[in-house]
Amino acid sequence: MSVYKPIQQDQDVESVTHMQDVIIAGGGLAGLVSALELAQAGRRVTLIERKAYPFHRVCGEYVSNEVKPYLQSLGVDLRALGAASIDQFWLSAPSGRSLRTPLDLGGFGVSRYTLDYELFKLAEEAGVHFMLGKTVDDIVFTEETFIVTLNDGQTLTSRLVIGAFGKRSKLDKTLNRAFMSQPSPYIGVKYHIRTDFPTDLIALHNFPDGYCGMSAIEDAKYCLCYLTTRDNLRRFGNIPDMETAILHQNPHLKSVWENADFLYEKPEVINEVSFAPKQAIENHVLMAGDSAGLITPLCGNGMAMAIHGAKLVSSLSNLFLTGQLSRPVLEKQYQLAWSQRFARRLWVGRTVQRLFGDKWLSEAAVSVFGAFKPALTSVMRQTHGEMVPVY
Repeated sequence: MSVYKPIQQDQDVESVTHMQDVIIAGGGLAGLVSALELAQAGRRVTLIERKAYPFHRVCGEYVSNEVKPYLQSLGVDLRALGAASIDQFWLSAPSGRSLRTPLDLGGFGVSRYTLDYELFKLAEEAGVHFMLGKTVDDIVFTEETFIVTLNDGQTLTSRLVIGAFGKRSKLDKTLNRAFMSQPSPYIGVKYHIRTDFPTDLIALHNFPDGYCGMSAIEDAKYCLCYLTTRDNLRRFGNIPDMETAILHQNPHLKSVWENADFLYEKPEVINEVSFAPKQAIENHVLMAGDSAGLITPLCGNGMAMAIHGAKLVSSLSNLFLTGQLSRPVLEKQYQLAWSQRFARRLWVGRTVQRLFGDKWLSEAAVSVFGAFKPALTSVMRQTHGEMVPVY
């Protein structure tokens, strides 16, 4: 697989001399899908991403089927990418007590390394201008124009800006977003492994102060991704010792670490993960993906929400760019539509999260859900959402 080389600075300046229709800050799923959708509609789009594709991200790498038809309509061939079909769910408490149940809507597993790279190539073919190896330092809105300042001093202008720069960044601080004043007590850790495990099953294993998801992706590999507290890491000093002392208390996780083939020399890690509520619009910037809000990983739907949100923001942005919506109406409709589609999902995710990571609550939750599986099915339905329309 070839790696895309970032374009040179002089090429950047020449390519973005004229005002863009949309500048997208961040090239994760929300940024890439928004860029692709808008470019396919004929818009001038520039996307700014600090890394060069393909690369790994800390992510559970399970995607709800709610977005499968939409992704395919954009030109993504999931079969060719080797995505695994997943329709079973396994939940365990720290003691190892567990239950299994059908996964209501189901989903598929594919790595961010593969999926993001495919979306990048499709977006590039559609005419999206990529500025890789760069970050956005500031965004200023004045007289119906955005002025975007990059870390190398360049300034770009556009009619719209979509913020898709992740869970927590320096740009959040620059924009003075309220959630930045709240604590961010979690870390995320991800591996790719090979192991003997059903390809149609996603597992969520609890341990003290955290939970770990495992599911199949392409090439007979599995994604192993967990969330825990920064306090746990400080307590034990390093990730391997923390995993042995904390994660291995769950016998299912201990078995994974003892028997699986870990494919990374060291794990991918993200610090300062926060589940604090966020606003979908900040200083006229339309936020998408993790920049707008993050669901807890009970059913692993952060990826699906990012794709779903990108469809929403790009559709409304296109109406604005064609003169069918004024900016105030665009912002009002986006905030309302975002809340209608995701607010309850986020609330359910945050509420259910309190049951997991806590030893006694997670044991009780597994017992209750095991005795009354319709309750678990109801939770999964509320976090999976509805099929994204294709039009």
